[in-house]
Amino acid sequence: MAMRTRLTWLQEKCLQRYFGEKRFCLLYKASVQKFSEQDLFSNCQDQGPTMILLYSKNCVIGVYLQYGFRKTYVSTTFFALQNTEFSQYARGRYLPASLFCDGSDFLILLSERTVTISSEICQKLRLLPPQQSTMSIQECEAFRCEELLDERKTSGIVLLRSNLLEDLSTYKPYGDLVHQTRILLLGPIGAGKSSFVNSVRSVFRGRTMHQALVGCEINGTSDKYRTYSIMSKNVSGSLPFLLCDSLGLSQGAGLHIDDIRCILNGHTPDRYQFDPMKPITSNHPNYIHDPSLKDKIHCVVFVFDVNSVEQLSHGLVAKIKEIRKELMKCGILHLALLTHVDSLELITKGDLIDIYNCNPVKLKLEAVQRAFGFEFSDILVVSNYISEWELDPVKDILILRALKEILYTANEFLEDFPLNKK
Repeated sequence: MAMRTRLTWLQEKCLQRYFGEKRFCLLYKASVQKFSEQDLFSNCQDQGPTMILLYSKNCVIGVYLQYGFRKTYVSTTFFALQNTEFSQYARGRYLPASLFCDGSDFLILLSERTVTISSEICQKLRLLPPQQSTMSIQECEAFRCEELLDERKTSGIVLLRSNLLEDLSTYKPYGDLVHQTRILLLGPIGAGKSSFVNSVRSVFRGRTMHQALVGCEINGTSDKYRTYSIMSKNVSGSLPFLLCDSLGLSQGAGLHIDDIRCILNGHTPDRYQFDPMKPITSNHPNYIHDPSLKDKIHCVVFVFDVNSVEQLSHGLVAKIKEIRKELMKCGILHLALLTHVDSLELITKGDLIDIYNCNPVKLKLEAVQRAFGFEFSDILVVSNYISEWELDPVKDILILRALKEILYTANEFLEDFPLNKK
């Protein structure tokens, strides 16, 4: 019979948060194997850091053995999980076998399906009643606690990052129609557009970069139209794509939709200073009157902060939908990019490896799909570099995968671009 833990996803994430980036490998399950101390010992001996969970009617009580089941004293932590409320009591060093012997202040009797806890431990774990208590247990599970990113997995992640960097370093715009693909970043003020530019630059340069100004001013810090080339430490010259940053969107001010039309059609020069009340006109001295395909936008990316995307005003949502209609009219393909995904509650670094299958992220994808109508396959997620000094290969992979999808989408636009408009 296959063994599956009784822990819910939220409970498992709660335990990972308190015991570090751990993966819990189920070694023993009493209802499958046997309610027997001997069975538990035989399955858990010399397995390294071990966690025992006792499921009572109202809570989960646990023991964390830092060095697992050994015949020597090991550092021991008792804890309780009531729904997702966690309490712990680091009690010091125990002989693991003593937890199953009379006289212990934390006594597990699997054959009787009970656990007896001293008043001191009950109080520390905020269990009721606070005096010594004997509780019935419905299940007992034991887990080996492994590092989520061990040396083998870390090596695989570094190799994947290297492969993605190589793949993107050899990217070429479709049909050599343009020298550099232009990607326009749009989104609410403070969503992370400039941070994404810096993050992409950082990954390719191999160190954190902060060329695009980032801040938290109420009106945003990007008040100019900027086109950023990307340099790679492994390739001479600029890579064949540009990231175009702009003034943020807001309900009553921010980037004017007429300015967006001019950017899309290649009329807006680099470093143009936006005026939310007065969009650019053909009378501007640097206005590009006869733009070619290389001046135009080939893909648009709507950038949203994953933590606030559901709190956007109705007016701003309507404005973004209006912009999407304009893009569809122009035939310009566009995607959504959710930033700050690592700041979602209970997200661990290990979740970033398979982020699209993570429950909180799935809920955010559904929210964006409902609000704006994006297909799930057109919604990307990243964790930007903001205050870090060192690069993280897991973050790099998210950034590179998103960029790869963006560039492929731009090539689809170029492939479909009418010959008579080039």
